[in-house]
Amino acid sequence: MNTVSTSRYLDSLLQGQPPASPLSWLNALRANAVDRVGALSVPTTRDEDWRFTDISPLTKLSFQPALGAAQPAPGTAQLNAADIERWSIAEASARLVFVDGMYAPEHSFNRAGITVENLASGVSTHAAAVQAQLGRHAAFEHNAFAALNTAFLHDGALVIVPRDAALKAPVHLLYVATRKQAASYPRCLVIAETGSAATVVEDFVALQEASYFTNAVTEMSLAGNAAVHHVRVQRDGAEAFHIANCAVSLASASRYHSVSVALGARISRHNLNVLLAAEGAECSIDGLALIGGQQLADTHTLIDHATPQCVSRQLHKCIVDDAARAVFNGNIMVRAGAQRTDSSQSSRNLLLSAKARVDTKPQLEIFADDVKCAHGATVGQLDVDEVFYLKSRGLSDTAARNLLTYAFGAEVIERIPVASLRQRLEQLVLAQTQAPALGAVHPS
Repeated sequence: MNTVSTSRYLDSLLQGQPPASPLSWLNALRANAVDRVGALSVPTTRDEDWRFTDISPLTKLSFQPALGAAQPAPGTAQLNAADIERWSIAEASARLVFVDGMYAPEHSFNRAGITVENLASGVSTHAAAVQAQLGRHAAFEHNAFAALNTAFLHDGALVIVPRDAALKAPVHLLYVATRKQAASYPRCLVIAETGSAATVVEDFVALQEASYFTNAVTEMSLAGNAAVHHVRVQRDGAEAFHIANCAVSLASASRYHSVSVALGARISRHNLNVLLAAEGAECSIDGLALIGGQQLADTHTLIDHATPQCVSRQLHKCIVDDAARAVFNGNIMVRAGAQRTDSSQSSRNLLLSAKARVDTKPQLEIFADDVKCAHGATVGQLDVDEVFYLKSRGLSDTAARNLLTYAFGAEVIERIPVASLRQRLEQLVLAQTQAPALGAVHPS
């Protein structure tokens, strides 16, 4: 598809935007995003950042935005309490549920004692805080999908952790897809004030297997000495398209830990940008993609060391079976003057079939001379010596391989700080690694 036609495709996705807001600044933000959508085009494999990820199948399908609750769409699945319980997190102190991108208050609750509410109301009740952060971190000037999401700003998750508040129980943000051929635009804004601490879980699930399009944007702002654990689980339907952008800004001595798990979707892409904006900031980013069949999972990360004496750690793993393809591009940027940076990155990838493919590109861009930085990447199959050892202990060849594959992925899952979710995902990974093909088990 050429540039003109991809631009028209983006224009077609702009149909059905939410009504104007009474807030002039929010309308201006949306209008700016609409202008950028009109000036941009869908990325292709000719674009360097997308050269391994062909999303042309997305542009061959027509998607309609989810309609408001006053106009329920024909064929919309009815979400009941039993459906929600499939994905509930027992430890959660608050939960916001969004159905095809629309807030579902009947399935949501807040016992956390902090602000956890729908963004559509939060833009008014917390106007100053939201205006200062919304659209400030996830840049959309050159990102068509982030611009599309911003053009549809309405419902979304707003989490504000007040100064010195330490939230022990997690906040669960559950995004449920129920409609085929629907486009949804989940939005999340997390503001962690000075000295605060919280765990936020973003969970993308589906009730059906037909094609739909999820275009998500998350922004997080951590003030001085704040700490956020961010867990992101993508287990969309097998025919879904999932594109997400997450941007995080860290102030002095703040700490951000992310664990991202990609299991579902026909084609998925996750862009994660972390800005270490003040001295003493630390981030730890862990990721796992477990895919099979014809799936494509792409992860792009940027850890931007903009100031001195910051620390970053990154581990990303891919387990790829059948004819699936995984892509990882991890960029660590050390700006001029960001002395005494300490950063390391590891990309480890496991191929389970002859047709499976991984394209990995860990990279360092260093413009300071007093730094400690390292990166590395491996792509291979199961270690034959480890398989032999387990077989010598009485396991069959299949059982030995399944156990090693599970252990490879479980290293990332174990870093999730929510026990019930961790255990559920461990069981899911175990089930998928024991299946004849990874794509044979639905990630629910």
